[in-house]
Amino acid sequence: MQRKRYGTKPLMVAISLLLITVVSSSCMNENPEPVAAPKEERALIRFVASEYSTETKPLLEKLVKEFERKNPLIDVELQVANWDILDGIYTTMISKNQPPDLLNTNVYAHYAKDGLLNNMDDIISPELANRLYPNLVDMDQIDGVQYAIPYVATTRNLYYNKELFRKAGIAAPPTTWSELEQAAMKIKALGAADGFGIDLSDNETQATLSYIFFGSGGDWIKNGKWAINSPTNVEGLSFFKELFDKGLTEPEPNITTRDEKQRIMGGGNLAMMISGNYFSAVVPKEFPELEWGKGPIPVKDGTSPITFGVHDLLVSFKTDHTNKEALSKFLDFLYEDRAYEEMIKREGFLPVTTTVGAKLSEKSEVIKSDLEALSKARFYPAKEPAWQAVLDYTRKLGEAVLYEQMTPKAALDELQSFAENKSNQQK
Repeated sequence: MQRKRYGTKPLMVAISLLLITVVSSSCMNENPEPVAAPKEERALIRFVASEYSTETKPLLEKLVKEFERKNPLIDVELQVANWDILDGIYTTMISKNQPPDLLNTNVYAHYAKDGLLNNMDDIISPELANRLYPNLVDMDQIDGVQYAIPYVATTRNLYYNKELFRKAGIAAPPTTWSELEQAAMKIKALGAADGFGIDLSDNETQATLSYIFFGSGGDWIKNGKWAINSPTNVEGLSFFKELFDKGLTEPEPNITTRDEKQRIMGGGNLAMMISGNYFSAVVPKEFPELEWGKGPIPVKDGTSPITFGVHDLLVSFKTDHTNKEALSKFLDFLYEDRAYEEMIKREGFLPVTTTVGAKLSEKSEVIKSDLEALSKARFYPAKEPAWQAVLDYTRKLGEAVLYEQMTPKAALDELQSFAENKSNQQK
């Protein structure tokens, strides 16, 4: 007799349902629900730049827009300010604990000493680092830390009005102080223009003192110590004070700025002045009829010729939103050959990158010569933490020396004492 098998069908159904559940569960684990990707974070770069000319702001605005278009997650807040107010803008930002991520300036050592700056080696790409002129890079580092990088450079030279020289019977630009005095006397005798422009305005007193110190055989610092009131420096400042007293300079050296002097010279009312490479780019645009020439900075008779260079730089402050990758991308874009070359040409500077330097040197013997001079030039003592304070203090001395509130020796003694005290405070 065949036995009935009770419960076989229900059991198979149950097993089948269990298998379906397990398989379904397994499939769900293998193909989870899609999860939204995390949002990419935006980066902010506050860039405070100095205004060199009317070209500066449009050039940088164009560059920033192009960069943001190519890098939609990076916002660049650009602020362009004239040198007269630049210091006030970024020092206010620092005091409010909102320093710029990137600053175009000419000083850095005091901020480095206070621990406010990023190490630029952690930011700039190896490609950019390899394209910067080594002698300029070296000036922007202290104890092996790269607190800044060079941005633009100039060499200073004597610029003169060829037409006035012809009328006065001056055959060549003066190279010594005695020749400078004689040329200025001949120009004065014409009665049509001032002889020599001494710049003791707020913007350039430190530059004029550098011409005087280096040209007299002196320096700002010697053997690691401030040497501002050395006998050679005092002799040099005394000589230029005598030029002013004799009426051989323009009448208000402490008021007319370098840019204003360039316009005065362009208008035919000044025969000689010391300026940077930008003279040849800026002045001819405004005064195309001006016949001008260029010569070396005159020095004390018997002293070797000098080359004086100035370079401005970029620093990056530590902020609560510092994004080094974003900064690196922006700096690569800022120094990209095409854009950087355009800026250099339009502003009249010397480049700080070897690639643009080589390209411009192929086209111009003048730029090639100027870049060679820049490699051997003397510069401000920018590595000294007290330099910013010393620079500011020099601005107070021009008027005092010119109008006999202080003798040249007393003025340099005071500046020497200030520099020493400031350095001692920062040790």
